Amino acid sequence: MTIQGLGYLGIGTDRLDDWTHFAANWLGMQPVDRGAGVRAFRMDDRKQRLVIDRSLPEGQRYFGWEVADAAALDVLAARLEGAGVAVRREPAALADQRFVSGLISFADPSGNRLEAFHGAQIADEPFRPGRSISGFRTGPLGMGHVVLTVTSLAASLPFYCDLLGFRVSDYIRAPINAYFLHANPRHHSVALFEAPHAGMHHLMVELFSFDDVGQGYDIALGEKDRIVATLGRHPNDLVTSFYVHTPSDILVEYGWGGREVDDATWQPMEMNSVASFWGHHGLFEAVAGDGPAADHPMSPSPEVQRAPLQVLEGNYQRMSGVCPWWDSIKR
Repeated sequence: MTIQGLGYLGIGTDRLDDWTHFAANWLGMQPVDRGAGVRAFRMDDRKQRLVIDRSLPEGQRYFGWEVADAAALDVLAARLEGAGVAVRREPAALADQRFVSGLISFADPSGNRLEAFHGAQIADEPFRPGRSISGFRTGPLGMGHVVLTVTSLAASLPFYCDLLGFRVSDYIRAPINAYFLHANPRHHSVALFEAPHAGMHHLMVELFSFDDVGQGYDIALGEKDRIVATLGRHPNDLVTSFYVHTPSDILVEYGWGGREVDDATWQPMEMNSVASFWGHHGLFEAVAGDGPAADHPMSPSPEVQRAPLQVLEGNYQRMSGVCPWWDSIKR
């Protein structure tokens, strides 16, 4: 595996104050003023994860993918160049702005600016969330995941899998064509949806506590038209989440309880529905635009609407007692 996870995301816009209010007061990230028209946001012990930059054109973005060390970065650069991809060894000045030790940049087949780096810097002070949350689930899982729309999966899939080292978690061919790819135990760090226009659909961040998500949902309900897709649970990564508008043209998925992928046992599966177990009303329209096909209902059959919760040690408590009805269901 070459890429280890999503290290950071940069977004070009002049709406710095709007993003600061959104990222800190809604999402719970810690704002850091970098000066010169740049706002950065922490999610953990890293110096920055999300960067909002006024000097970049509106809508321009860069995706920072982490590798193990300098040697791994050199191997990746050589592999890309060997496949005819133009690679730029970025100067130390830009690496310093990204707070990393080494940095290269290149474009994927859809024109997205990708950066690969090693040696992310750790902050001197503990993470202090912008609102009272238990924290974000990051670490070896990376910042979260991004969903990109691409004009050609035939071109994009080999690029991400063969050159960058992502592996397929699962996929769907109808009513939309999409692949979910993992780089670590997180079910997917990037998903590629085939569409007429290339772009970014959303960033997913995962919380440690389900209550953090519920309280965020209450905050989102307080502003008209902020919520794009209601609270719901996905059938593939099992995340319980909702989707909101950001100050830019992308969404944020705010979630909890994502499953992990073990490459020793995981087998990619073709999904036969885009429907969530429950909820997420409005999501399909946000992704596909035209709504589901008449012969492809949003709701799956009742037999597949359940899956075990994915919990971490310490964020659940077992209930005592015996329930004969539930015991019979388990049998």
